[in-house]
Amino acid sequence: MAAVLMYCTAACPYCQAAERLLAEKGVADLTRIRVDVEPNRRAEMTEQSGRRTVPQIWIGARHVGGFDELYELEQAGKLDALLQST
Repeated sequence: MAAVLMYCTAACPYCQAAERLLAEKGVADLTRIRVDVEPNRRAEMTEQSGRRTVPQIWIGARHVGGFDELYELEQAGKLDALLQST
């Protein structure tokens, strides 16, 4: 299974929803970067993703986007394949 990287905050409900969905998919290798604890990492996230909002999620080397995009992949039946192929 692919490694997943997620920029997040503790209080973000979309971050929590993304984490739950990934756990349901069996993702064990989830690296969380808390931009509320390490504010300098938000600039890193913005530079890499082009976005300022959390969560920002990478599956392997692919930037997926936020929770909405992650959920769209799941609804389209594409998330499992992405998690397995990357």
